[in-house]
Amino acid sequence: MKTSEEYRESLRRMRPNIHKFGELIEDVTVHPSTRRTVEGHAQIFDAALKEEYSNLLTTTSHLTGKRVVRYLSIIRNAEDMINNCRMKRLMFNLTGTCTGGRCAGFNGINAMWSATYDMDQELGTDYHLRLTNWFIGAQEADITLAGALTDPKGDRSRPASQQDDPDVNLRVVERRDDGIVVRGAKVMICGIAAANEIFILPGTGYQEPEKDYAVSFAIPRDIENLTIIEARHPSDRREEEEGFDIPVDHGGITQAYLLFEDVFIPNERVFMCGEYNYSGKAVMNFIAPYRAAIGGCVAGQGDLMIGASMLIARANGLHEKVFKDKINQMAINNETTFGMGVAASALGKLHPSGVWVPDMLLSNVNKVHVATLPYETKRLAQEIAGGIAETGCLPSYMDIKDPKYGSLLKKYLKANTDGETRARIARLIEWLTIGAGVPGCMHGGGSPDGARLMINLNSNLQAYVDMARRVGGIKEDIPAPEKKR
Repeated sequence: MKTSEEYRESLRRMRPNIHKFGELIEDVTVHPSTRRTVEGHAQIFDAALKEEYSNLLTTTSHLTGKRVVRYLSIIRNAEDMINNCRMKRLMFNLTGTCTGGRCAGFNGINAMWSATYDMDQELGTDYHLRLTNWFIGAQEADITLAGALTDPKGDRSRPASQQDDPDVNLRVVERRDDGIVVRGAKVMICGIAAANEIFILPGTGYQEPEKDYAVSFAIPRDIENLTIIEARHPSDRREEEEGFDIPVDHGGITQAYLLFEDVFIPNERVFMCGEYNYSGKAVMNFIAPYRAAIGGCVAGQGDLMIGASMLIARANGLHEKVFKDKINQMAINNETTFGMGVAASALGKLHPSGVWVPDMLLSNVNKVHVATLPYETKRLAQEIAGGIAETGCLPSYMDIKDPKYGSLLKKYLKANTDGETRARIARLIEWLTIGAGVPGCMHGGGSPDGARLMINLNSNLQAYVDMARRVGGIKEDIPAPEKKR
């Protein structure tokens, strides 16, 4: 496995193709817009080599028998999946934010592991063999693999084949003997600046008219004809300042738009091409582990919010017991999402390909909790902190260090600690509650409305009706009335 410096060097060797604010970013490891997400991901490499974390962050490859980072493995049983949840919580504990440039790719591999197996068994294709061969190489190189599923979609009331612009969903525009050419976009993709490669999945389940959109492949992040635009975060200016205006060198997440302008992918990297009947299965088997494990992500950041809230209470001159009800609720929120993810993991099932698929109903219930409970935790952290941790209420690091008036700012920021320490704690809470940590709660792994739809599809409500009739001794069949228009 790579060291963190070997990882950074692998990024420096890549062709620059990431843009932000109209600028081509020549080196993602040092540019202020991308450096922090690289540093967050670099901590995975450092932590994986430490004895205290190695059993959680690494595992044995079932393909080679070698030790690999867990992000480049197949989830083969409930224990593997629970360790995935624990790993995500740990990484938020260590970095304060998302390291999604590895976890979405991890889920993509596992989703397509079962999909390619099914296609090979039922259609006689060789996709699973291609994926296996590519995956062995990915493990050997210890790549950082981002995942991309979300298409721009266009008019949500129409399927991909009926859009005015066919490119608003990524599609195959040419099939060659040696590969395919794709055009379109994937949008709001996490951690791309930190990735060596990108694993592409179909954006949804498709029907026969949309067969050109049923495509999956893996590409180097710097492949020709791919242009990447980093999305702007509202706190960009704040987070690009030096000093304590971000948790220095710990982490920070980025989101990107991937613009495919006739990108060629060789056959050995193509894992689905036109098999529309399998696209929906692939998506479902992506969201199940993603929505289970994201409960660990938000719990891990919630742990930090509890710690930071206790620190700011002390810095303000108050014992944290003054806020015990709020802190208890924060802990309940954290353990609810983490526990739901563990339950979904434990109650999953084994696919014939050997990949473990978490329980679909519980994974989606967890996603709904993830889209609500962390925001309450953030609100409670803000309440405990008081006004100083709200955006716009805290002077910048540069002003606090200014030779003309910085000493006065520190004088008036002082409470139960010196002014700079109190400002540093307040900035951490601001960053955790309205900064880089917010992306992923609401729409990471899909929207909560999408999860509610899956809950409806996976809940056997009529079985509950039959159960109630049996226990209540109700003989009469009571059909649901026709729905009024």
